[in-house]
Amino acid sequence: MFANYVHYDGLGLAELLARGEVRPREVLDAAILRAERINPEINAIVTPLYDYAHQRIKEPLSGPFAGVPFLLKDAHHALRGTPMSNGSRLHKGELSTFDAEIVRRYLAAGVVVFGKTNTPEYKLSPHTICKVWGATRNPWDVTRSAGGSSGGSAAAVAAGIVPLASATDEGGSIRLPASACGVFGLKPTRGRNPIGPDFGWECGGQSTSHVVSRTVRDSAAMLDATAGAEPGSPYAAPPGDGFLAATTQHPGQLRVGISTAGDAFGLRMDSACVEAISVAGRLLQGLGHRVEEVSLPYDEWEVFRTWIILAAADTAAVVKRLELRYGPKKVHGSLEEVVRLLAAMGRAMPAEVSASASHERRELGVKMASFFERYDVLVIPASGRIPAPLENVELTGTERGLLELFGSRAGSRLLRFGRVREAVIDGQLERLAEQVMHRTMVANLSGIPAMSVPLHRTENDLPVGVQFLGRFADEVTLFKLAAQLEQAKPWRVRR
Repeated sequence: MFANYVHYDGLGLAELLARGEVRPREVLDAAILRAERINPEINAIVTPLYDYAHQRIKEPLSGPFAGVPFLLKDAHHALRGTPMSNGSRLHKGELSTFDAEIVRRYLAAGVVVFGKTNTPEYKLSPHTICKVWGATRNPWDVTRSAGGSSGGSAAAVAAGIVPLASATDEGGSIRLPASACGVFGLKPTRGRNPIGPDFGWECGGQSTSHVVSRTVRDSAAMLDATAGAEPGSPYAAPPGDGFLAATTQHPGQLRVGISTAGDAFGLRMDSACVEAISVAGRLLQGLGHRVEEVSLPYDEWEVFRTWIILAAADTAAVVKRLELRYGPKKVHGSLEEVVRLLAAMGRAMPAEVSASASHERRELGVKMASFFERYDVLVIPASGRIPAPLENVELTGTERGLLELFGSRAGSRLLRFGRVREAVIDGQLERLAEQVMHRTMVANLSGIPAMSVPLHRTENDLPVGVQFLGRFADEVTLFKLAAQLEQAKPWRVRR
């Protein structure tokens, strides 16, 4: 048995395998043994694919991660002939009939897929809870959330089951669980990685795929392997590579804008989240970067308003496709409440509301581009809350009321004509903000790259990620900086 499995990252395992110091079967068996021992506690893996994996290691494997155990998120990342539920009772037991393009590129990089990881229904929650599979629990405290929607992948990486796993990000779904679980998570630039051939899940360009990992270099090497345009996509990032090479290069003196304000959405953030930003600022200054306090170059409520309108419109379109395929009765009897309410909101909105939100998204991109003419990096919290107790993250009656408000024609008029704060009725919006409290959506709307770096811990040893946003198509600068931070304040030794 390969006892040192957990001490290596993905590239390290691939190097051992390439030199013949360990056999693929030994590495895979070590990953499966760890999964069998730990997964009952955290519920990160919902579909084991052990037979598939054992068959794959009999084939010749090549690529930077040849022979490295890997897990796929159980949404959007279709693997032909294997189950994919999208976190929904509607799809439980269905087999994928094709490989998603991103999965084809993962496989070309040499990984050995041996399971699918938990996700909320259609990835529409900052917490990984769904009725079909239950909740994924945080490896650092199993009474708390692992974040979402890629919480299953992040928890598996944090627990040492795999060194890296696939993830998606529509509004923070890579960075939020990376922050909650103390791992590294980078959301690439819009169009950097493929999203097809099922573009229905692209969410107007807000969704992107990549990985969560324990080390920066694994993330960079996988992006080298997967980046590039694909047929049919309306989005394509400017050509870029050399991401792994960037992790060995000094970033130079960066101009860093940092926001240490203690509130988000008008609510006080947890002290550990504020302290994480201050700690990061001091660390950056100590590394020679020019750090300046800045105001956010956007209005948080308008970002939230734009994101939820676009998400609702997309959800309505997805649900309509499902109704045509399965019939309305089966769909509405299977879908969870959040999905149904968001779809209702999307249906109630006039077309010009969605179009207006698209225009506002463009304007946000211009604001961010203007900011990055003066600064190289923006530093803000990934989340304003430490990982929440699982008992507190179920959808409450208040949030149902808000979604029902937005789903009504009266609510849609408020969204259309007023600032979001004008839609507050009996404090409902503040209560929704209390549930969300994350600052990740801006990167999805503007298409810029962003990463959560595990630089801080609470007094109770819970992880707190720090979010770094970069200019459009400039993942290289983020990888250079992340590698420097990893060397200055290592987190890899924590497990």
